[in-house]
Amino acid sequence: MIQIHKILIANRGEIAVRIIRACRDLHIKSVAVFTEPDRDCLHVKIADEAYRIGTDAIRGYLDIARIIEIAKACGADAVHPGYGFLSENYEFAKACEDSGIIFIGPKSEVIRKMGNKNIARKLMASNGIPIVPGTEKLNSYGLDEIKVFAEKIGYPVILKASGGGGGRGIRVVYKQEELENALDSCKREALTFFGNDEVFMEKYVVNPRHIEFQILGDNYGNIIHLCERDCSIQRRHQKIIEIAPCPGISEHLRKTIGVTAIAAAKAVGYTNVGTVEFLLDDYNRFYFMEMNTRIQVEHPVTEEITGVDLIVRQIRIAGGEILDLEQSDIKPRGFAIEARITAENVWKNFIPSPGKIGEYYPALGPSVRVDSHIYKDYKVPPFYDSLLAKLIIKATSFDLAVNKLERALKEFIITDIRTTIPFLIAITKTREFRRGYFDTSFIETHMKELLENTEDRHQDNKEEVIAAIAATLKKIRESRK
Repeated sequence: MIQIHKILIANRGEIAVRIIRACRDLHIKSVAVFTEPDRDCLHVKIADEAYRIGTDAIRGYLDIARIIEIAKACGADAVHPGYGFLSENYEFAKACEDSGIIFIGPKSEVIRKMGNKNIARKLMASNGIPIVPGTEKLNSYGLDEIKVFAEKIGYPVILKASGGGGGRGIRVVYKQEELENALDSCKREALTFFGNDEVFMEKYVVNPRHIEFQILGDNYGNIIHLCERDCSIQRRHQKIIEIAPCPGISEHLRKTIGVTAIAAAKAVGYTNVGTVEFLLDDYNRFYFMEMNTRIQVEHPVTEEITGVDLIVRQIRIAGGEILDLEQSDIKPRGFAIEARITAENVWKNFIPSPGKIGEYYPALGPSVRVDSHIYKDYKVPPFYDSLLAKLIIKATSFDLAVNKLERALKEFIITDIRTTIPFLIAITKTREFRRGYFDTSFIETHMKELLENTEDRHQDNKEEVIAAIAATLKKIRESRK
């Protein structure tokens, strides 16, 4: 086993803070990196060491050579990539490996395979893992040929960026007339966000549940799962609320998908922490969607129901520790829910709402956890993801968990900037959410009701916004007929 003494965190915000705290728990030195707009970010303030990696807000966090240079110069044994930025960049993982620096995650070759959705689909299919019917990359085909593929698969279809993630590079197509524009738009977005305009097509599973299994594997072939999370509460493919375990599925189905998730991880020789994501339809048929080769934003709900610290486990496995857990040791207790609190203006189509935070009073109480990087007078920059905090609660039943979430959200105070807290409260009040009856269409189909029940703390023109949403939803429904 390798003793890790110092870890460079190649990330920012709440996940960087979370990793620094895990380092402290293990008596490991932490190194923060930051670009100029993040100079006052909390991860910079609390790390043992901090180094600037550039003036450009984004570019520095993507500068592989500079990050490796700093890691070597400060004597870091390992690099933790967090999520986003370079976390699923196999070139970064390879650069760490070539430099003799431990990359806290799977091997670069695994990241390469799973980072390309076409390769991942082929690998899973060849190992008997159910996948959604679809195509390989479409870039070498003409529009007429692509139309034939769509007809064979059957509308609606979904276009996806091969190297995509985080809800980017995705377009749903309901009829042939929409295909050309959707294809061009999907390619442009894929090139902008991932530097790769490869796109493929799948059958669009209408209104599925989004179920993912947390995987934990050491370097010696031992792999287990830590149960599932339901990530169906989404807006435009961006997760809003996550729940563990998934309410409303049978124990038999849970075990079946869990076994499949482990088989998927073994098929690629997975090590460290990862997530296998599935779509579940109305007939309890499930399909492999993708594998995330990093820690997830929603990892705290798994920690709360299993008692396993996933960041600590990542570090220990990267250091060569043998997994001392077996599948029979994982016995989830109760329910945990995570609500993502973001700086967005609900009344202006959820546009980012950067600015200086006034008062900040996070929710407290029994079994309430807040993962965040913000503080009073912190200036939320306009350059990054709008996530401010993750509110995580735990309770003995799903019903009590929802009650506790509603209470905690009402106590959570962030002033002087717009946040999604009132919108999240509205979600907790819906009958379908409280009963656990929801799928990925929940936000879209309930948007009018949710906005009607969202407190307008800034006195925007609420009635006009709701009327516009109602008109938009009507058009969407008509276009799908």
